[in-house]
Amino acid sequence: MVRVLDEDRSLAFYRALGFEERGRSRVGGDTATVIFLALPGDDNELELTVNDGRTEPYELGEAYGHIALRVSGRMEDELARLSAAGIEPERAPYAPYPGGPQICFIRDPDGYRIELIERRPE
Repeated sequence: MVRVLDEDRSLAFYRALGFEERGRSRVGGDTATVIFLALPGDDNELELTVNDGRTEPYELGEAYGHIALRVSGRMEDELARLSAAGIEPERAPYAPYPGGPQICFIRDPDGYRIELIERRPE
């Protein structure tokens, strides 16, 4: 679960990554909305929580590292698709070790880091 400030901006970002909305729920004594997202064909969920009336950015904290997502095709193609949606990587893709997969990081609208990992050919 990640807390977000702008529901529309965050949904546009995560939809560009391929997530689909699976449901919503009002929580916290009806003070927040939880939006359940998942990738097609995957049962794992990402929860976006929008607290009513919140306008100040959240402290990301030291415990959060990043979300990791596998890119189904070539990293270059995925980055071009994301660029068309206004999403740019922190830096060019790179291999974290010799022979490793290409990876790169992007940030969501609230500053959360997301690692993109290119699938290595079998």
